[in-house]
Amino acid sequence: MEQTKKSTFKLLFYLKKNELKKNGNAPIMARITIDGTPKTFGTKLEIDPNNWDLKHGRVQGKSAQALSINKKLDNIRGRIDKIYEDMLKHEGFATAQKVKLSFLGVGVMDDAILKVFNDQNEDFKKLVEKEERSQSTYNKYITVYNHLTTFIKERYHRDDMAFRELTADFIREFDFYLRYDLQSSHNTVWVYTMPVLSLAELAIKKGLIRDNPFQDYEISMEETDRGYILKEDVEKLMMCVPPHPRYELVKDLFIFSCFTGLAYADIKKLTRNNIQSFFDGHQWIISRRKKSDIASNVRLMEIPKRIIEKYQGTTRNEFIFPVPTNATCNTHIGKLVEKAEIITEQKVTFHTARHTFGTMFLTEGVPLESLSKMMGHKNISTTQIYAKITSQKISKDMDLVTPKFKAMEEAFMMAI
Repeated sequence: MEQTKKSTFKLLFYLKKNELKKNGNAPIMARITIDGTPKTFGTKLEIDPNNWDLKHGRVQGKSAQALSINKKLDNIRGRIDKIYEDMLKHEGFATAQKVKLSFLGVGVMDDAILKVFNDQNEDFKKLVEKEERSQSTYNKYITVYNHLTTFIKERYHRDDMAFRELTADFIREFDFYLRYDLQSSHNTVWVYTMPVLSLAELAIKKGLIRDNPFQDYEISMEETDRGYILKEDVEKLMMCVPPHPRYELVKDLFIFSCFTGLAYADIKKLTRNNIQSFFDGHQWIISRRKKSDIASNVRLMEIPKRIIEKYQGTTRNEFIFPVPTNATCNTHIGKLVEKAEIITEQKVTFHTARHTFGTMFLTEGVPLESLSKMMGHKNISTTQIYAKITSQKISKDMDLVTPKFKAMEEAFMMAI
């Protein structure tokens, strides 16, 4: 929209001396005046009236408190200036009330980042209730929402922010907040920033903003060694007599995962309809991963087949296994690993079984491409991580190649 008239605009900070707090400090107020009409609001900041510079609307001196409060006042001024300029640019006019409400996040809730995020979470919760998405993913989104809410309150002194107010600095500062204020690891920062980046893309699709303010921000997950147990450890676990009968089910489910690569959430939702005879006459698990909705087709070997048969008739519904909670599984696995005398550098959890499947079958010669399809990975680069963490595969590959150099070795030995 074309700008029709440049308004007269002024922002003033002042003290509300008639309402001193118990500690003697006075609240710092802000007054926006546009075309002679003023609107005021509290900045949520306070200061000793004796330290206030009335002429310049700032705290006097260079103390840590003075520098901190003045920096926050500068930030408020910068945000309000931007809101004012954006209104002139996109709407052609601005009023003190509109600028005030926009700054406070009132009246712009339909296109505000936390509002949209919360709506997305509510929709996701309904999918969790229908068991179409996982509770753990929902919990992650709630955690990110809470961190983002706190960040906006602490950094911008706001309850919400319109998407059009977001800049490249916002996501970089959120990154900094996660790393240094919350002491999050790099990969945790990656996990927590992904939903925020997705919100910006959603805002573009909804027409709330034209350009992605975060397009220059880049972050990727750092590769880490994925915990797994060796083939001989799986055998130890299979032969282990559980220290308590209630551990038997978890032991079987863990072994089932070691031979199918299915994650906890995928085993929990496994039904008899997922077990099908395929083109080769063998039985297969035909499913889609709950986490990503990517196809994961695994041919059933004898061990997982026997485990399925063992629990036939133990559930009152179509599900194959009576799966305990993930927390219960992890607790029981810890006891089983201890009983089987399995020693590992990393803690063994139920998810270790999926990584064990990846390393064990890659080591035994299953091609990377086939393993990727079985595990339901979106990209083969995810599967390649398993190739980097086991030396056994390299050793086995060298065993296959060595005989081909036998004649050369014998000739060399005769020549020396």
